[in-house]
Amino acid sequence: MAKSREDPLAGRIFLIRGQRVVIDAELARLYGVKTGVFNQAIRRNARRFPVDFAFQLSAAEVEISKSQFVISLGKYVHKKGVTKGVSHASVYRQGGHRPWVFTEHGAVMAANVLRSPRAVEMSVYVVRAFIRMREELAANATILKRLAEIDRTLLEHDCALRTLWQRLQPLLAPPPEPPRRRMGFHVGNG
Repeated sequence: MAKSREDPLAGRIFLIRGQRVVIDAELARLYGVKTGVFNQAIRRNARRFPVDFAFQLSAAEVEISKSQFVISLGKYVHKKGVTKGVSHASVYRQGGHRPWVFTEHGAVMAANVLRSPRAVEMSVYVVRAFIRMREELAANATILKRLAEIDRTLLEHDCALRTLWQRLQPLLAPPPEPPRRRMGFHVGNG
């Protein structure tokens, strides 16, 4: 999904461990709180966030996810006193905190934990963003299925056209020339 002014979550929902998730800093920004305040509220209410709602990225996942997040992790892997936007690798090596990521349900639960009017308002928005993403994926799956059907039909038609062409080929060839009569008198010529 591409980023847009209308959709602050566009391009910020990632696939990690087979789940679509949003990084803690993005949710904090969306809910109008600092990332540290956001994560502190999550830690205080840890029982509300089972692993299918939220989980912290492992060091290996942070490294692997660099290509998926591109610049994003550079802004979100923090360490106290380090400014936003510093290279992800340098912050992480200096003892930065690995980001937490939240599924759709975890994002809604985080809004309930924060209880601010902005968080409640934006939680509805987050749910709609996840729903929109699911709909787009379903539409893509439908399109891919239809393309596969068209491809199969084209292959069947291609096979039928080849067979037809092979059968028509002898009919399209010019007829063989009749044997020429030899000049002169020959025994057997009538």
